[in-house]
Amino acid sequence: MFDESFVRAARLQEYSAEERMADHAPAVRRRPLHRGLVRQAMILVLLIAVAFGTAVYMGVRHPYDSAEAPRPVEPLRMTVIPLAPQGKVPGGTDAETLYAHSPAARFDIGAEGVPLPAARGTAHFSDSQVMTALTTAKDYIVRSALYPEVLTGHEISPARALVDSDQLAQFDQSFDRPAADGRHAPTGWVVRLDPARDRLADDRIRVQGELRFIEADPATLEVSADHTFVYALRPTGTASAPVSLFTVRRALTFRFTRDDLRTRQVQLTTAYVEAGPLSCAEDSTSYLRPLLAGQAPHPGAPAGTDPYQTDSPASLCGTLATGAGPRA
Repeated sequence: MFDESFVRAARLQEYSAEERMADHAPAVRRRPLHRGLVRQAMILVLLIAVAFGTAVYMGVRHPYDSAEAPRPVEPLRMTVIPLAPQGKVPGGTDAETLYAHSPAARFDIGAEGVPLPAARGTAHFSDSQVMTALTTAKDYIVRSALYPEVLTGHEISPARALVDSDQLAQFDQSFDRPAADGRHAPTGWVVRLDPARDRLADDRIRVQGELRFIEADPATLEVSADHTFVYALRPTGTASAPVSLFTVRRALTFRFTRDDLRTRQVQLTTAYVEAGPLSCAEDSTSYLRPLLAGQAPHPGAPAGTDPYQTDSPASLCGTLATGAGPRA
């Protein structure tokens, strides 16, 4: 059975009597379809293909990819504050004894002191994306503050490898041309000792702190890190000199776009560093130069601050609390 629309579309035409006599043709012949109908059919097929392709794309794409575009990468803003002791730096014959009599006695050792919080998805980021942000931030903290080759000023590549490509120019300039301008201090990026003066007396560094995360906007995760590191040091070139403790507190803020999560790199946006015992008269831009056992701070104040230079950060220095060091 053919419905009425099909019959009308067929456009049948009867042969004339003369045509039927001249040729043994059937009584009727089919007229070719009108070109307009062919064109309409092709357009219909094309629309169906486009609709099918769109449905497939919407079904397989990531549910969070519709978020707004990420903000441009901002330069790292850093503050490094030396903490000067109120007298001579206490020392001891071994690191274990000093740690046991200091506030770091209950700190964890190494990367165990950088625990990860529970990773829960946010409005626009999944559980796995949050976990990637946290583990990448932890990796940067470990590489920049616990790797011996970075600490002793011999290497920067372990930390550099994790920096977002849009921040690499600032990172490289900080180490090639250090400046106390709040943007280009190597000690804002990593914990870095002067290898000509200091060495680790014990590579079991004590660490305590925490990581937190929030969704800064639909395109960005933000991870905040606040950790205290305690290092046991001796003067370079000596094996029997007394050991002293050096404490560094680092509060870092990381940003992660979806591209950063995919490449496992970080945008480091702020770095607040307090370290002591240091001398306020020493420059802490390129290296942290701790005062070791038996040393007292050099007389002098930090470099002068010009209030008329609005793009220059103030030179800051604090006093190390007596209770921050090991007890005799």
